[in-house]
Amino acid sequence: MSKNVEIYDFEALSIDGKIVPLQRFRDRVLLIVNTASACGFTPQFGGLEKLHQTYGKQGLTVLGFPCNQFGSQDPGSNDEIAGFCQLNFGVTFPMMEKIDVNGADALPLYRWLTAEAPGLLGSKAIKWNFTKFLVGKDGHVIKRYAPQDAPEKLAKDIEAALE
Repeated sequence: MSKNVEIYDFEALSIDGKIVPLQRFRDRVLLIVNTASACGFTPQFGGLEKLHQTYGKQGLTVLGFPCNQFGSQDPGSNDEIAGFCQLNFGVTFPMMEKIDVNGADALPLYRWLTAEAPGLLGSKAIKWNFTKFLVGKDGHVIKRYAPQDAPEKLAKDIEAALE
């Protein structure tokens, strides 16, 4: 993809099936995360919600993208996933429709994210649930984080991106 492409050129479907043009988040910092409801990292929903609450008014939006590609750890319907996130973690940040992040059916947004910020040794594939991408106000990826990177560890990078 060309360097002229930015996150605002993409859209996604919300967990309730509505089209969400990412243009809606122009001039905001985004933290994009592929999530799962039955993963060892699932408690990170709490940390992600805390980031959303702490930095939302300053310009951060967390976007969760449920994915069932890793160990079938998010087999539920979009409605079930939404209920789980709300009930167990009080998630108020936008959750999107369940997607694929790898392979032929990967959401175009994820193809772009992985090309913009490859993982370890240049790998483009997402390796597991809760891989995170920090996107700056300019619509370009700042950094990719591994699943084991706890949300609270991203605070300094988020603060820098918000300045």
